[in-house]
Amino acid sequence: VQLVESGGGLVQAGGSLRLSCVASGSIFSINAMGWFRQAPGKQRELVAIIASSGTTNYAYSDSVKGRFAIYRDNAKNTVHLQMNRLKPEDTAVYYCKMVIRRYGGFPPGDYWGQGTQVTVSS
Repeated sequence: VQLVESGGGLVQAGGSLRLSCVASGSIFSINAMGWFRQAPGKQRELVAIIASSGTTNYAYSDSVKGRFAIYRDNAKNTVHLQMNRLKPEDTAVYYCKMVIRRYGGFPPGDYWGQGTQVTVSS
């Protein structure tokens, strides 16, 4: 199983970016999907998470609530993070994470993307 992220880049404060993460491989089902971020010198933190039951079951960190939106496309094994009104403090490497059950009766496992850099200039 592999997760590949895209959509990072450099943007001015107040701008928008959309991150995408697509999973591929021997996937039976995907439970929760989420986005985390890690700024230099800081611990990785949860940004947003969406459960497998649909788009109504999700949560955001207080720092991004009202500005970011997470949504998933189950048919494409994809999760997106729409980031609006970006601030310099949103600068970080963003990672997607999925809880995936593979074919073969394996228990669900955590899978991470490689990370994508988001830089917000003031």
